[in-house]
Amino acid sequence: MSFFINMIRDKFVTVPPQDKDCTGKTFIITGANSGIGLETARRLTELNANKVILACRSIERGEQAKKDIEETTEKHNVVEVWQLDLASYDSVKEFAARVRGLERVDALINNAGLLTFNREMVEGHESALTVNVISMALLTLLVLPALRQSMVRFNIVPRITIVSSDASFDGRLPTTEANIFEALDAQPSVLEHYGKTKLIQTIFMLQLSQAADASGKGHIIVNAVHPGFCGTQLFKNVAFPFTLFFYGLVALLGRTAETGARVLLSGVFGGEEMHGKFLFNGEEREFPKCMQGIEGEKLNKRVWEELLELLEEIEPGVTDNI
Repeated sequence: MSFFINMIRDKFVTVPPQDKDCTGKTFIITGANSGIGLETARRLTELNANKVILACRSIERGEQAKKDIEETTEKHNVVEVWQLDLASYDSVKEFAARVRGLERVDALINNAGLLTFNREMVEGHESALTVNVISMALLTLLVLPALRQSMVRFNIVPRITIVSSDASFDGRLPTTEANIFEALDAQPSVLEHYGKTKLIQTIFMLQLSQAADASGKGHIIVNAVHPGFCGTQLFKNVAFPFTLFFYGLVALLGRTAETGARVLLSGVFGGEEMHGKFLFNGEEREFPKCMQGIEGEKLNKRVWEELLELLEEIEPGVTDNI
């Protein structure tokens, strides 16, 4: 229900363009060949970024996006297209290795996401869980050293922004089971998995913000953003007749991808007041009820520990980066 309430409210909220000089800065955006990711890359290019890396599964579509950005901004030698397939842990590792070779990284923008109603196992886990959560978290931890290196080298405060969703408020995790991730993998229906993965993303963001600070290895601003219900390619994997429903909602109440990018950049450009926060339209919002209070803290810790255990199985030692 909160999904529809937020959609109606957001339709009538004006989000101002983000306007911050990005001279000399390098940004990485996953899922950047279309939609919010593309518009975010376009705006960063307009704001004089030195390098904007489009992390895309399809190099061909990434190159098309690059051409589009260069034509509209008349700025060349800024946008680069790097291959990243979040359905492959090897691809994530290879991408992160390239990132570690960069001289400077100012922000990692985890924008890529998967919405599907078809149950499919990828890398041993349900596909949405792999793409939206496990690979996203793996990439983030693998890139942390590069962000901290840039922090020291250029005296900056790097950013990690995760594109989450208000769908997280309707997510319900199988907490009565011995292992939450194994239980999600075993569920025969994935109709509600998008909201569940977005909830786990938000928990990951909160726990990472706290753990990274506690490590004493250097401060990074970490937050999550709900960009609003936008007309993007998110629904491309949704089967008929559900597509009619979603695209009908987009036509009636949806935001443009450019507006969604404005909201996303409010998190990327946000200051200390936005660290560890869940942002709606550039403003802090409370976390889903299940994350709050004593029981919420227990859930957050449990999800965090189970996720870190998975990541260690994929890449031993990766959690030491925190």
